[in-house]
Amino acid sequence: MRVGLIKAIPIKWDLEHNWHVVEDQMRRTSDLGVDLFCTPECFLDGYVAPDEGWTKERFLKIAQSEKDSRYIERARSLVRELGVWLILGLTERVQHQCYNAALLFNRRGDIVGRYYKTHLQHHDLRYMPGMDLSVFQTEHGTIGMMICADRRWPETARTLRLKGAQVIMNPTYGMWHDDNEWWMRTRSYENECFICFTHPQVSLITGPKGDVVAKLQSSIEDVLVEDIDPALVTENMLKDRRPELYGALSGAV
Repeated sequence: MRVGLIKAIPIKWDLEHNWHVVEDQMRRTSDLGVDLFCTPECFLDGYVAPDEGWTKERFLKIAQSEKDSRYIERARSLVRELGVWLILGLTERVQHQCYNAALLFNRRGDIVGRYYKTHLQHHDLRYMPGMDLSVFQTEHGTIGMMICADRRWPETARTLRLKGAQVIMNPTYGMWHDDNEWWMRTRSYENECFICFTHPQVSLITGPKGDVVAKLQSSIEDVLVEDIDPALVTENMLKDRRPELYGALSGAV
């Protein structure tokens, strides 16, 4: 699977500008044979939930509904034209509720998966929380998705891995310091899988052995293009787990 992690700083509230960044970067690198592109968290709107200028009216205006979003239609057309998969981060509106969403488009332009951020802290409480950790099938392997802070809880990645995820895509907007790199390496190591961390400032891929497979860090718009092989995902530690001892993990603090 050749992934293309889009690394760019969006402009808050500017849907048109941010969409053109996605389209331009995908077009620029599509001839490199990318199978799956991924944007950072809520890239389309610039992750405006914590913005000081936030109002409910502005928020609902930039939120996208599958029924009438011209940007979702543009995404459908673009992936069909380029023959690629895409994970697009945006604020999705379902009736009168908003979700921090990652939509998965296949090569035909169909939305074949969607993930809503599950772990919301104070800056994200303008969203409704997601209630599911699902995995999705592609022709190259099984992928899972988690968004930004979801990576702080080891149960998130572990659940996706136990459901069969070989590659976990992690659109992000928050922390991207050296400690974060160790967290991602740990999540990959303890689950023996690949994690693709996609942030405005850094694109990072960690592998089943806890190693850094690839990294691109800068303040300019770019795409990290890298091959990852789901066949390298192992179950050496997973098969030796002792679930009968872990009952406390399902309990509340």
